[in-house]
Parts: sequence; structure tokens; C-alpha cells
Amino acid sequence: MQMHVFSSLQNKEEVWRTRHTWDHVTGGSCPSKDKIKGKTVVITGANTGIGKETARELAKRGGRIIMGCRDMEKCEAAAREIRGETLNSQVYARHIDLASIKSIREFANWVNQEEERVDILINNAGVMRCPHWKTEDGFEMQFGVNHLGHFLLTNLLLEKLKSSAPSRIITLSSLAHIVGEIDFDDLNWEKKKYNTKMAYCQSKLANVLFTRELARRLQGTGVTANSLHPGVVATELGRHTGMHQSPLSSSVLGPLFYLLVKSPKQGAHPSVYLAVAKELEGATGRYYDVLQEKEPAPLALDDSAALRLWDVSAALVGLKPAEMAPPPKEEEGVSVATPTAQTQAQLPLTPLPEKV
Repeated sequence: MQMHVFSSLQNKEEVWRTRHTWDHVTGGSCPSKDKIKGKTVVITGANTGIGKETARELAKRGGRIIMGCRDMEKCEAAAREIRGETLNSQVYARHIDLASIKSIREFANWVNQEEERVDILINNAGVMRCPHWKTEDGFEMQFGVNHLGHFLLTNLLLEKLKSSAPSRIITLSSLAHIVGEIDFDDLNWEKKKYNTKMAYCQSKLANVLFTRELARRLQGTGVTANSLHPGVVATELGRHTGMHQSPLSSSVLGPLFYLLVKSPKQGAHPSVYLAVAKELEGATGRYYDVLQEKEPAPLALDDSAALRLWDVSAALVGLKPAEMAPPPKEEEGVSVATPTAQTQAQLPLTPLPEKV
């Protein structure tokens, strides 16, 4: 009997150690058990990977889920799967192509007309290290989809988010933002040799800067905006990277890679946490590394760059002043993250680029 108890304690200790080690590697699970019954969630890129698992978990928690995707066949299949598993009938598939201004506007118009409220917007969709492709409107693909597409969509849904306040905007960035630079003279890589890695890093830095300026502009509205790095996750996002294109890398490094990265389900925990946690109500302008608030890269704390990026982005996508969040107003009692470090170099004041 004593041996059995001792063995059981050993097993429990081993389980605890394994779980603790895995939590350290993955960043842990969402600590919040909060439900979102009665709330409407819009998630882009929700037919696969982190987006799909985020939709699944939020559907389990009672949310009305609008899955915005480019591939409608996959999106419909994912929506059916989630409805069947969660028994939540309010999971819907809707078309949006973030590489098309026309498609983004059509999706936003549908949401604004058909949905009574939007409580949570999760800017999840993205492309990573693709060839030098262009969007329908002529933007470099990674900057166009990862930043400009979500910039436009967010602004077009702001009135709905404000009327549903308290509401939340969550934008998925990446740790890669720390090596990113915003080249205002050549955002679309038309003057210099294309570097797919640096183009991706630029788009992820843009996500953090956009969130920072958005939070400033939304002070006092009841709408919060935060960005996050979900961790290193095994998704289809990395299909254009060298490891996936090389047979040797896929066969030799692939198995090791998948042992060290998180599953899409684990990768969804940060998005779910920022979407549901009651303790984060009112938190805005922040950057989260998985489940922990962290200070982003120094360039991501540059308010002048954030403001300039906003103005340039609005010009590129043809966003009218009446369609966007107004310039920030200083109001008491609103806790917005303030910079703890600033870059010393000031960006040159160059004219805004013409819309391509």
C-alpha cells in the first residue's frame, strides 16, 4: 500500500514537472475561464491555425463568431466543424480577402449592416515570407495584408465597436518586430532588392505601431487595442520559409522543429486571454509576449513613427477622415501605455506616397 502511494506521488510529481517544463516552453495556458455569452467576435484568417483554434475556444465560451476568410470552402468546413464540436450554432463563415481593398470594404459593410454589435475584433490573418507578390491594389503582399488590410478593416468597424463598448481590438504581431524597420521611402519594396524576411519584420513592427496609435486615438471610447506575439507556432503561415521548401530541412529539421514549437491550439491561448479576461478590461496600448505584458522593441515605442505610419496608411488605402478614429485627445482616468524608451533618431519629413 505504501509503495502504491509512493508510486502515485512519483507519477504526480513527474506529471507536474512535465507540465511545468512544457508551460515554460509554450508560455502556458490561458488563465482566464471567463465566458463571453452574448458577445460577437470577428476573427480574420479563422479557417486554419491559430485563428481556427481561437474561434473554436471562443465558441466554447458562448460567443457569436464571425470567421472572416479568403478561402470560403475551408472556412465553411471549419465553421461546420466548430459548430458540431461546441454545439454553438452561432458560428458563421464570411468572405474577406485582406489583399483587396474592395473585399475589405464589402466585408465591413456587411458586418456594419447585419450585426447588431461587435465586441471583439481579432486581427489574426497574415502571410509570412512569401515571394515578392503584390496585392490587388499594388501593395507589397506582407505589408498589404498584415498591416494595411487590418488597418482598413479596423477603422471601418470602429463605430460598431464603439457602440458595443466595452469592446476589444487584438492584433497579432510577432517577436520578429524587434528587427523590423519602417522604410517610409520605400514601404512597398519598389526601390531596393526584395528581402522577404525583412518585409515580414516590417509588417509586424507596423502592427505594434498601429496598435499604439489606435489606443491613443480611442481614449475615452471604451474600446481597447492591444497587440501580441503568440509564440512560435506550427501553422501554415510558415509554408514559404526555406525549411518547408527544402526536402532535407523538412525531413531532418522538421521533426525537431515540431517538438520545440506550440500547436495551433496552444498558440491560440494569448488571443483568447486578451479577448476574454476580465482583469484586462481597460488595458490598452500594450504588447504581450504570449501571456505576459512586455515592452516591445524601441522602434515600436516611437510615437512620431506611429503617427506617421497612420497617416501614410490612411492615404494608401484611401481612408477618409470621417471613416477613421480621430486624432488622440488627452483625457484623465484612461490608462494608456506610455513609452518608457524612445528612439533618438527622428524620421525625415518626406511627402506622403501616392496611392498605388
